Amino acid sequence: MTEYTNSSEILAQINSGQLLMVDSRRRNGLILIKRFHAEFAGPGAAVGGVFDVDSARAIPVGDFCLVCPQSPEERQKAFGIRRHWVRLTEQLTAKPAALERAQMILTQFEQYFDAETVAQIPDEALALLVGVFPQTIQAARQIDN
Repeated sequence: MTEYTNSSEILAQINSGQLLMVDSRRRNGLILIKRFHAEFAGPGAAVGGVFDVDSARAIPVGDFCLVCPQSPEERQKAFGIRRHWVRLTEQLTAKPAALERAQMILTQFEQYFDAETVAQIPDEALALLVGVFPQTIQAARQIDN
């Protein structure tokens, strides 16, 4: 189990090629910023390996911790959980209206994390998750307040 104090340490670990997973026993996750989009890996999801070597930034969310899968079965389960998080985000991006997508990502994160934690996530990161401009996330945050 490894706890990280800053996102550059996380990114170095992710880009090393080692397969890790987000600790499933904590309310946490990781936003991986890629070149043109972002992906969220929630509790139990696989990160690193060959999938994330193109990550430019890593933003921890919540009580963040990475662990090493201990068996092939645990690795397989972590891959399935990562797919689940990708599909969930994909469902949010299916909405045609940008403001609606922005509101939905905020709502999803606020249902899982507390509002204070969500407020600390950069607008740019949330925007890349659902394909909107950061200003759209700002507008959605103002509507929610």
